[in-house]
Amino acid sequence: MQSAPPSPEAGVPVAVPAELGRLLRRAVLEHARGERRRVHLPLVHVGVPGGAERVLAVRPEDRLDHALRADAVAAMRAATRRALGSEPLVWLTRTGPLELQDVDAAWLAAARTAYAEADAVLVMVVVNRRGWWDPRSGAGRTWQRLRER
Repeated sequence: MQSAPPSPEAGVPVAVPAELGRLLRRAVLEHARGERRRVHLPLVHVGVPGGAERVLAVRPEDRLDHALRADAVAAMRAATRRALGSEPLVWLTRTGPLELQDVDAAWLAAARTAYAEADAVLVMVVVNRRGWWDPRSGAGRTWQRLRER
């Protein structure tokens, strides 16, 4: 009996494919290198770490609703997909521990809407200075001392 393919809603599998693991490590490394402040705005990235990407800073006073967030992700996805020629990743960089926060849930819902409308498979993770985490599957990785290879 064959098992069903993984659902696109399942998120990053716990056994992370090697290439995806390298990309997510790169996202953490770039965030740790580029953001030296302890407190900073959440940033939504759509693209490929180390390659073409679009970034949106989210200020608390912006008060974006679900539709505006979904439109923003859809526009960033379309622009980076044209540049890459493949499906872009979504990652949210922020401070704090790698556990579900309101900002994660809001942007995950928006990304799910945008990717569902495009009939595309979403890969989205939350990134801080120490690691990455997928709020859907719980997959993640942390490092104590992350260095360039």
